[in-house]
Amino acid sequence: MSIKVLIGADICPTKSNNELFAKADIKALLGEELQSLLHAADYTVFNLETPLTDRLSPIAKCGPCLAAPTVTINGLKAINPHFFTLANNHILDQDAQGLHNTEDVLKQAGIAYAGVGENMAQTARPHIATIKGVKLGIYCCTEHEFSIATDNTPGANPYDPLTSFDAVRELAKQCDFVLVLYHGGKEHYRYPSPQLQRVFRKFAECGAGLVIAQHTHCIGCMEKYQGATLLYGQGNFLFDNSSSEYWLTNLLVELSIDEPTKQFSIRYIPCVKYENGTRLATGEQAQQILVSFNERSAQIQQNGFVFKNYQQFTSTKLNSCLQRCAGKLGNNFLVRIINRLTKYRLFQWVYSQQDLAQMQNLAECESFREVFLQALKGKMK
Repeated sequence: MSIKVLIGADICPTKSNNELFAKADIKALLGEELQSLLHAADYTVFNLETPLTDRLSPIAKCGPCLAAPTVTINGLKAINPHFFTLANNHILDQDAQGLHNTEDVLKQAGIAYAGVGENMAQTARPHIATIKGVKLGIYCCTEHEFSIATDNTPGANPYDPLTSFDAVRELAKQCDFVLVLYHGGKEHYRYPSPQLQRVFRKFAECGAGLVIAQHTHCIGCMEKYQGATLLYGQGNFLFDNSSSEYWLTNLLVELSIDEPTKQFSIRYIPCVKYENGTRLATGEQAQQILVSFNERSAQIQQNGFVFKNYQQFTSTKLNSCLQRCAGKLGNNFLVRIINRLTKYRLFQWVYSQQDLAQMQNLAECESFREVFLQALKGKMK
């Protein structure tokens, strides 16, 4: 006998479909075939990409502060989630009250969750589910943005090389199978960075059988490493917030675990955005999603590909990074016009090599970075 676990990526009710969630209109959100698939699974796992709260108290951050009305739990529950990871970059968007309200709503709905807590120590607690005799351990963590807990304030569990690998190693001793949900990776980039690949491979070495990067808003690629499966990007499961090509498709991961032998297999189920919801992909569209996914997966097996491709990708991002560092000057209307006329090279001319070296030192050196980050956090309060 085997168990089937379905793992979807980001779910976030938005203005376009809040009413569908409130009414639990699961047919409009998922369609009958996808709904049946999810309800037939032994266990389902998703990332809840927003706090559930009726009171807005947005924190100071760059990027949007998300929130979904509490009543949207009706539709979320109808999807049949057994577990939500809350370790993501938006769970603290409405401050501690938003996180606490989300926890209360999920508890009342009978939906398990992990990846958050009242302090740093609590956030690292994994979730262990026993499914037909199989012990599934789930470790949830997120990259550092604006949602991270501290020693005495609530928030999400950060990826930390000093603690995360040990946590997975200990979890593997207690469970038959370990799933790591890592909220990170570069948005709209379909490949791992060299560093992300190293991190995922280390999770595998510590005993994880499946490691998944969520957050990228696009389907990425995968590789096998020391018996584990490493998936670099699922795309959004149900997040109707953009018409970008990256947001139009996603992969549902079907994990099958044989109860007697604990051997596992993985199947990728392509889905597509449909109106304000998502649907199973069919026919040629489904085939093309998988063909592209497999092609990218083959590419990262090539020696040097991950580094070279990432180097090419980041070479196009220097100007935007420098513009962010320019503060009000970077957002000045005239400066933006000049920047466009110079084919987005203005800030590369403004900053000297010495300036760039100093910026590199702030970002790269552990001690300088620690001072810089703490100083910025103190200013943000």
